[in-house]
Amino acid sequence: MSLTRTSASNPEVIAVRPGIPLSGSVTVDGSKNAALPMLAAAAAVRRTVQLDNVPASADVQSMLALLQGAGWHVAQAVGQQGSLLVMAPETAPAAADLGRAAGIRASYYLVAALLALQGSARLPWPGGCRIGERGMDLHFKVYEAFGDRVTVQDAGYIVEAGERRTGTVSLVLPFRSRGATIAAVLRAVVAGRALRLGLPNLSPEVLAVLDALDSVGGEARVSKQLLDLKAAAIPAEITAWRVPGDKIEAGTLACAVAATGGNARIEGIRGRDLVPLQAALQRLGIPTSVRDEALLVDGGNARPTGQPLRAIATLSPGGLDADFEPPLMALALSQPGTHLFADSINPGRHGNLLPQLARLGAEIEEISPTECRLTGPQRLTGTGVEATDIRTGSALMVAALTARGITTLGGVDQLRRGHADLPGKLLHLGADICEVAP
Repeated sequence: MSLTRTSASNPEVIAVRPGIPLSGSVTVDGSKNAALPMLAAAAAVRRTVQLDNVPASADVQSMLALLQGAGWHVAQAVGQQGSLLVMAPETAPAAADLGRAAGIRASYYLVAALLALQGSARLPWPGGCRIGERGMDLHFKVYEAFGDRVTVQDAGYIVEAGERRTGTVSLVLPFRSRGATIAAVLRAVVAGRALRLGLPNLSPEVLAVLDALDSVGGEARVSKQLLDLKAAAIPAEITAWRVPGDKIEAGTLACAVAATGGNARIEGIRGRDLVPLQAALQRLGIPTSVRDEALLVDGGNARPTGQPLRAIATLSPGGLDADFEPPLMALALSQPGTHLFADSINPGRHGNLLPQLARLGAEIEEISPTECRLTGPQRLTGTGVEATDIRTGSALMVAALTARGITTLGGVDQLRRGHADLPGKLLHLGADICEVAP
């Protein structure tokens, strides 16, 4: 059975039963969190860009629809699955179709490209996962630093390009916002100006955008405190970029393999992107290694340490990405020790995740809205749960693999927003997963 989006059926509810330890080899898709800003960067340079390893997740499909609605041409590269050509229009369309921008948070990445194309960007407030307040104020400060004018309305916002200026734009962010960092970089590219950005976000997704721009002359130098981007003349020839493998999908699969005591090879990753996740697994006594762009998880030889895991999400370079926290929490329920989890970056995430894990019988102490602790191992019992957001859905998949009986997971459309086929990859590794007929 296939659970991919290209199959005849597209289940909204799936059933998961515990079974044999997961084993085998699986390749992750391209990263949704990297693909979205890279697509916006391809639009911003206003040259033909071939983008490889593009995932087929729903949010990426929404971004492609937005680009086409705004006038960009998007075509499948001949004979290359997952490869797209993004081509800029010569003129702005008479009426851009940007209604779908309200469905994904990453729609704000398109502001710079729209300013380059038509001098203004009129967008609805972004949507996406409901995991707490993530405002746009810092983005607006970025645009104002470039001399743009921002108008806030009930239904959305308008950014109008200011008069063309020269010279370096200097700005210090109050915290390491990924969205504001990419907004500043893309606005600098469109303006043809150098950028000095203090306290930048240096996550792998931001570095992927900088690497892509570097290939077309956008020289960037980064340190923990400063991002320096030189003004660059973008060449006219076609350039090719590649979306990095999805570190979060790899981490989720690794947690699932470890939870079942399995052994698997997870391919298509960059080892440096998984260092914090590996450190967490090894603290629990689960051996991992990276070889040839593959993460090897040896859950069959795990030696539970009973040591407390402190999974604290952070924006600091080299720290634990907030999206690793949910699957680690699901894994920790089966591991001895008292474990602490915190995510102040997405303050509404625990409000989604903890009640769903509680339905499975998990006992988790909520210290604050963004911090909790649990003591394992715990015995979970299958029941009906709901994927209220992408990462809650992926964590529930991990937990369901260790729960007694059958777990039915609804809201699979949320999973597809971030992963084209996470259930299918688990199925490939031996998980007992099936569709639930409506």
